[in-house]
Amino acid sequence: MKRSRKIVSWIVGVLLTLVIVLVVVIALFDWNRLKPFIDDKVSQAIGRPFAINGDLTVAWKRDRSDGFWRSLVPTPEFTARNITVANPTWASQPRFAQLDALRFRLSPLPLLAHRITVPTMQLVHPTIDLERDKQARATWAFDFPQSNAPSTWKLDLREIGFDRGSVSLDDAASTIKLQVAIEPLQGPIPYDQIVAQQSSDARAQAGSSADASAKTAMSRAADKGEKNETVGQANSSTAYLFGWQATGSYKTASIRGSGKTGGVLALQNATDPFPVQADVHIGDSHIALVGTLTDPANLGALDVRLWFSGSSMAKLYAITGVTLPDTPPYSTEGHLKAQLGKASSHFSYQNFRGRVGGSDLAGSLDYASGGARPTLSGTIRSQLLQFADLAPLIGADSNAEKQQRGDGTMQPTDKALPVEPFRTDRWKAMDADVRFSAAHISHGPSLPIESLNTHLVMTNGLLQLDPLNFGLAGGNVTSRIHLDGGRTPMQGTLRLGARHLKLKQLFPEFAPMQTSFGEINGDADLTLAGNSVAALLGQANGELKLLVNDGAISKTLLETAGLNVGNIVIGKLFGDKTVKINCAASDLVATNGVFDARLFVFDTADATINVDGTVNMATEALKLDVVPHTKGFRIFSLRSPLYVKGTLKNPNVGVQPGPLILRGGGAVALAVVAAPVAALLALVSPNRNAEGENTCRMVLEQMNKPSRANAGQAPIKPQVTPHK
Repeated sequence: MKRSRKIVSWIVGVLLTLVIVLVVVIALFDWNRLKPFIDDKVSQAIGRPFAINGDLTVAWKRDRSDGFWRSLVPTPEFTARNITVANPTWASQPRFAQLDALRFRLSPLPLLAHRITVPTMQLVHPTIDLERDKQARATWAFDFPQSNAPSTWKLDLREIGFDRGSVSLDDAASTIKLQVAIEPLQGPIPYDQIVAQQSSDARAQAGSSADASAKTAMSRAADKGEKNETVGQANSSTAYLFGWQATGSYKTASIRGSGKTGGVLALQNATDPFPVQADVHIGDSHIALVGTLTDPANLGALDVRLWFSGSSMAKLYAITGVTLPDTPPYSTEGHLKAQLGKASSHFSYQNFRGRVGGSDLAGSLDYASGGARPTLSGTIRSQLLQFADLAPLIGADSNAEKQQRGDGTMQPTDKALPVEPFRTDRWKAMDADVRFSAAHISHGPSLPIESLNTHLVMTNGLLQLDPLNFGLAGGNVTSRIHLDGGRTPMQGTLRLGARHLKLKQLFPEFAPMQTSFGEINGDADLTLAGNSVAALLGQANGELKLLVNDGAISKTLLETAGLNVGNIVIGKLFGDKTVKINCAASDLVATNGVFDARLFVFDTADATINVDGTVNMATEALKLDVVPHTKGFRIFSLRSPLYVKGTLKNPNVGVQPGPLILRGGGAVALAVVAAPVAALLALVSPNRNAEGENTCRMVLEQMNKPSRANAGQAPIKPQVTPHK
């Protein structure tokens, strides 16, 4: 027994001695001797020079938060001072990163299982230079060695902390230059306090150009929405510890921004939120957000309150990559949730509210990357849509408004049709499936559009508005528009039908129309080619039919409706008095942008008026003859034929030289238009006048019969002296 005890005592003594010696050796070891080895291994791993230029030291500490038994084992804390990481040789700056120190703890027990566990890593005063050249080579893309055999070691990095530092970015590929300075705050700021402050600031900036009622309504809607949803996943311990300031440029636009973040980025704990806040201006576009990021190591979840505002939504394309239309000044506020991934990501902008020009918007949108192209889908609603806010969609806003939203295509002063080209190159950047509806559209009393709804689908450059429907003056306008932006020039089709548009509702402030039973019905079927509204109509082919019955007309009415050519013609024929229209019918055929009047006739109590000639949409040139045929010996019988020339923007209406038109011309006029009449009979509405008959049906059926004066003879057009 004594001998056994001696052997055990010797063994224990030797082991204790070895442990003591090992501890003494480790404590007294000059860790700087390992720097060449570490520098070499890290340089090989990242594919560029790495160096520890200062001291490498180790301090032993116990982690009392790591359980009772594990806390008994001392944990080494390594500190490497003055670390540099070089840039590739092509970069303009020699260093990618420099740190005053890198401090991290290493758990020793997991090393037995070939697992390198680093509970915390602290970056002390980091300075990082990011650069990308025009060939898209980036300094942040490291050339890691490739190996077919899987490594037996696994890295487990749990948290990264940092303090003051700076980051610079020079991206020639995207023409972005940026300087970001990070400083510690004077003290922690609670998460809820920053959320409330950012909400107040963003709304104040977004609503600075809105009127008081719009700002109040938007603020109330946002407050109501915030009460029903929580932004972010912050807990009571979440706080902002650092602030940052950014300055720079994007192309020709300046960048300025600021924000706040937490101090420790949890890489492995997907439930530990990292608070983020940003308020950035890029030119006149403003983006603000506040919320949390979780699981950043796996590009996990972003949950923020997000604000956008600026002069045009189209400017967000360069910032976000999302294809959006040209708009008036806008602002939106909503809840953004994102699931971020390396191969694909999904963004959901939920329950957003805002304004575009004088219109309100609300809805939810989803944006998913991955696949052949990203996809935007969702639903947008408007309670009150200002019709003028749709003008930038087709380039019909003023030149001053174009300059404000950043478009360089000015509308020529002598052109009426918009010449601004569509951004078809952006149509191919993503697909879309969005439904839009407007409960009420405001255009003043001159154009009482009541509602709008459309389904927009965009696939690889093919844009479809199918359907695009309006509620207008008690009736409806249904249409389908297809535009293929993948072809050069763009090809398109337009199918449109207008039914039961009530004249008394179309012109509610025109007193003589309030006793009218009349309606407007029409059809359009056109194929188009070109990259702007002017170009599309300038190469149009197809037909356009319109029928108006039991109405009234005057120069004042047409001036109110904005019909420049019409009010001049009516003014010369009737002066400024109101004239009852029994029926107005037009049948135009388009060939390569030239609209030819197969039939264009007005039947009034005094006369029948024929319009003959062409309108060239490519040049906007007018070449029309207006021939009145009197129904009796009245003052009107002294009227002469008119010509209309000039352009849509600057029409020239004059009196044809030659003899006056005498009584009897009306019978001739009715006889010559029989050919296209049958197609127009389908547009006759079922409404009846006070005598029980539809006036347009009576007039068209009369046109469809040869006159008694010309029975058995071929129809003959009235002869007029052509204008020069």
